[in-house]
Amino acid sequence: MRIIDLIPGRKPFLSLEFFPPKDRSTWPAFYAEVEKLKALDPLFVSVTYGAGGGTQDNTLDVVTHLKRAMGLEPMAHLTCVGASAEALHGFLRSLKDAGIENVLALRGDPPKDRPDFRFEGQEFRHASDLVTFIRRHYPDLGVGVAGIPTKHPESPSVEDDLRWLKFKLDAGGDFVVSQLFYDNEHYFGYVAKLRAIGVEAPVIPGILPVMSMKSAQFIAGLNGKAVFGGFYEVLERTHAEGGDEAVRALGLEHATRQAQDLIDRGAPGVHLYTLNRAEACLEIAGKLKF
Repeated sequence: MRIIDLIPGRKPFLSLEFFPPKDRSTWPAFYAEVEKLKALDPLFVSVTYGAGGGTQDNTLDVVTHLKRAMGLEPMAHLTCVGASAEALHGFLRSLKDAGIENVLALRGDPPKDRPDFRFEGQEFRHASDLVTFIRRHYPDLGVGVAGIPTKHPESPSVEDDLRWLKFKLDAGGDFVVSQLFYDNEHYFGYVAKLRAIGVEAPVIPGILPVMSMKSAQFIAGLNGKAVFGGFYEVLERTHAEGGDEAVRALGLEHATRQAQDLIDRGAPGVHLYTLNRAEACLEIAGKLKF
């Protein structure tokens, strides 16, 4: 089923995100982790997408297995990077043939191995281009879009970022999955601003527990420290006093508090970024009260 049709019957819910391992010899171990997480009865599971053909075949095979062999409702990520109408038709037809009914339309990041890459001049430059293409040619597919509660780093202002998100939804997006944040006021403020400009689509908050100081530094490098809302400094002090073991414990505790607060204050559900590891997600979800 389309995710937008599933949400009203399962609020609040949990959903999960995975990435397709590049080395297929590791797939049995990956599917074993997914099997453990089936106990959480996720509303849907999303699978990331390799731009420019990198791992998109893996994404197709993984979502097909999750649907047919594991009984999950998968959503395949789809990016603009290196995309052509012909390639998109091939991928989307394959999804439909496999019974996959949902995609997440993303612009994607420029390829790291192509420093001269520019979205200008590409056949698909914006996520809204993908949404429009899907709606025109595959109107029955469910389409999610991404939102960033702390503003996309390339947006000149928060207001501009919000307008572009509304544009994606008006083009045919059904719902929003947010990128990570560590201060729930970022999420609730974001939703309030969207409602103020007429956006009524569900906004699903994305949660990624911090498991080490190195991972926190990596997140800050990609998204800026603004996503932490002051939590980064707490992590630094915790690491200085107790190392990564203390950081992991605090990261799990913080993610659990975040998720519970989001549920208690009316978020439609919580989307856990799993990093293909079951243990942390099971620990968080096991403490939540719905």
